[in-house]
Amino acid sequence: MVERAAGTPSLPGEWPVPPGVSLSLNRMGTFDWDLDGGRLHLDAPALAVFDLRPDEYDGRRRSLKARIPPGEMRRLDEILEQAVRSGSEAYSAYFRVCRRDGSRRWTHTQGRILRDPEGRARRVVGVVRDAMQELVDSTARHELAAARPTRTSVVEGTAAALAHARTVQDVIDVLKESDGLAHLGATSLVMGLLESGRIHLVAEGPDGSYVPGTRVTRTDEGYPMSEVLRTLTPRFIESPEEFAARYPQLWPQISDLGINAAAYLPLIAQARPLGALGLLYRDKSGFSAEDRDILLALGSSIAQSLQRAMLFEQDHDLAQGLQQAMLPRRIPAVAGAEIAVRYRSARLGQDIGGDWYDVIPLPGGRVGTVIGDVQGHDTHAAAVMGQLRIVLRAYATEGHSPATVMARASVFLYELDTDRFATCTYAEADLATGVVRLVRAGHIDPMIRDTDGSCRRLPVPGGMPLGLSAVFGELDYPVETVELDPGQTLLLYTDGLVEQPGTDLDEGMLLLAALVRDGPRDLQQLADRLCGAVDEQGGEDDAAVLLLRRGGSRPPRVGGRLQQEVGEGDPGALRTARRMIRAAATAWGAAGRVDEIELAADELITNALVHTRAGAVVTVQVVPGPERRLRIEVEDLSSALPHRRDAGESGTSGRGLLLVDLLADGWGVESRGSGKCVWCEFGVPERPAG
Repeated sequence: MVERAAGTPSLPGEWPVPPGVSLSLNRMGTFDWDLDGGRLHLDAPALAVFDLRPDEYDGRRRSLKARIPPGEMRRLDEILEQAVRSGSEAYSAYFRVCRRDGSRRWTHTQGRILRDPEGRARRVVGVVRDAMQELVDSTARHELAAARPTRTSVVEGTAAALAHARTVQDVIDVLKESDGLAHLGATSLVMGLLESGRIHLVAEGPDGSYVPGTRVTRTDEGYPMSEVLRTLTPRFIESPEEFAARYPQLWPQISDLGINAAAYLPLIAQARPLGALGLLYRDKSGFSAEDRDILLALGSSIAQSLQRAMLFEQDHDLAQGLQQAMLPRRIPAVAGAEIAVRYRSARLGQDIGGDWYDVIPLPGGRVGTVIGDVQGHDTHAAAVMGQLRIVLRAYATEGHSPATVMARASVFLYELDTDRFATCTYAEADLATGVVRLVRAGHIDPMIRDTDGSCRRLPVPGGMPLGLSAVFGELDYPVETVELDPGQTLLLYTDGLVEQPGTDLDEGMLLLAALVRDGPRDLQQLADRLCGAVDEQGGEDDAAVLLLRRGGSRPPRVGGRLQQEVGEGDPGALRTARRMIRAAATAWGAAGRVDEIELAADELITNALVHTRAGAVVTVQVVPGPERRLRIEVEDLSSALPHRRDAGESGTSGRGLLLVDLLADGWGVESRGSGKCVWCEFGVPERPAG
C-alpha cells in the first residue's frame, strides 16, 4: 500500500481539489505585498519555494535576503520599479533562489499591481513558483536556448550589472552572484587589489577555494596575479602541465581542484593598475582569439567599475568624516528634559547630506533645539550645514529671540554666496513653564506625542527657507507659542523620515504618527525605531530626528527667563506675550497674583506700542535674592521717559503707570542705549526645598 503525501487529494474523491492544495502540489505559493506598510505576506507554499521555515520569516522583505542573491534582488527591484513607473498593471520575472543546501533553483514570479484612484501603487498581489521543471521541459529548453546569452552578451550583461555597483563589495557581489562567469565556463575566481606593492585578496569563490598563504602577496612573488601586475599583460594557461611548470609555488595547492586552464587578467583603469582577476576552469580546451578578446573586455569593464567604486568610497569616507565633524559630538544633559537624536545617512549619492540637529543650552533653564536640512547630497551641502549650524547656535546663545535667530541665519546663508538654501525649525523651550516658542523656515511641521502615546501634527505658521527669505526680503518669521505638559514629547525631524518611495508627504506623516504611537516609550529606543522603519521602507534620503520630552511637573527653583518680540499692529504677538507671562507666573510660584501680573504687563506693553509707534521686546524672569521677585521688562526704541499723570475723571488715558504702581511691588525705568526699559516686579514666595 502506497501512502499519499500530506495534502494530496485521495483518488477518485475530493474533486475538485481546494485551490491551496492545487497550488502547493505545483510548488506554487501566493504573496501579498503592502507597499505602504512594507509588509510582505507569504503563504506556506511560497515559503517552501524559498526554502524558508515560518520561524525564519518575519513578514518583511529583508528576510528573503538569505535566499535571493543581491544581483537577483536588484534586478527584481528594477523590473518592479519600471512596471510601477510605466503604469503597468502586472509584471513577471524569472530569478534564482539559493536554497538551504547551497543549490540554486530557477523561480518565477508574477504579480498584479493594485493602485488607488489617484494611480499610486499601493499593493502587489501575485504568485511565486518553482520554475526548474519547465526549464527541463523540451519546449522550455528551446526557449531557454534562444534566450541564453552569448559570451559577448554576458560581458555586456555583466557590464550593465556593474554599472549599479557603488562600492568594491558591490563589484565583488556582481562577479560572484551573476551568471556571467558560469556562462564563460569558469568554475572559480580570485581577485586581488594592489596597494603599496602588495596584492590583497578581496574575493575568491566558490566558498572553500581559498589557498592558504595567498591573502596578501607581493608583486615580486611567483604567483600569476603577481606576474600580470608586474608585466601588465594577461596570462592564459591552457593545461595543467603549463600551470605546474610556470607556477610551481601555487600549483601543488590547487592541483586537487581539477583545474586544467586559467586566465589571469590585470585590472587597469586610466593606465593605473588596480589589481588582478583570475578565472579558473575545469573543462577548458585552450583559449581562442574570441575567448581572449571577450575576457580582456570583461577585465576592462571590471577595472572601470572598481575605479569608480574606489573613488566613491574615498569620497564617501571624506564626506562621512566631514558630516561627523559638523554634527554635535555630544548632546548636553538638560535638566528637566530627556533628549534623543539620530542621523540616518542617505542610500543614494555619497551617503551624505545637509541634514542636521542641535541642542543649545540657554540661560534660565531654557534650551534651544534645531532641526534643519541644507539642499543637496554632497560634501558642499555638509560644509554649508556645518557653517549654518554654528552661526545659528551663536545667534541663539547671544540671547536673540527665535524670530531674530532665524532671520539672521537666513541673511548669513544668503551672504555665504552659495546656491544652496535650507529649511529649518528652531524651538526654544522653557522647561520650568513648558512654554515652547517655535519658528519654522520652510520646514515640515513638528509633532507632539502625548503622555498616552497618541501623536498629532503641530501646525506652525512658517516663513520662507533660509537664504531665500533674504533674497526676497521676507525676513519676518512668525513665532508660535505652545505649552508642553510634563511627559509630552516634541518631535522635530527632516523630510527623509516621512518621504518614502510611493507615498506623498501627508501619507508619510500619517505613517510616522502611527510609528510614534505604537513605538516604545523610551526615547532612545523610539529614535532607533523611527530610523529603522525608514530602512525597512527603502528610504533613499538622509534623515535626522530630535526628540525632546519635558520631565516632571516640579520646575527648577531658580526660575528662568522668557522673551517675546511684539510688533506694532501685531495682535497675535501680543496674545502670545500675555500667554507667556501667565504661564511663567504660574510655573514660578506666583499663581495667586497672575491676574495682577498680566494686567500690569499689559499696561507697560500698551504704553510702548502706543507712544513709540514701534515694536517692543517683553522679558519675564525670576530675580533670585533675599526676596525672590518676578520681573517684567518692556524694552522699546524711544528715549522719552514715561511719567505718571492724572487722567482726570473723564480721561481715557493716563492711568497706565498709576495702575502699575498700585499693582506691582516696585517699578522703574532704565536707559538702554538707543531706547529704554520700563520694568515692574512682584514678590514671589520661595519654593520649599525637596
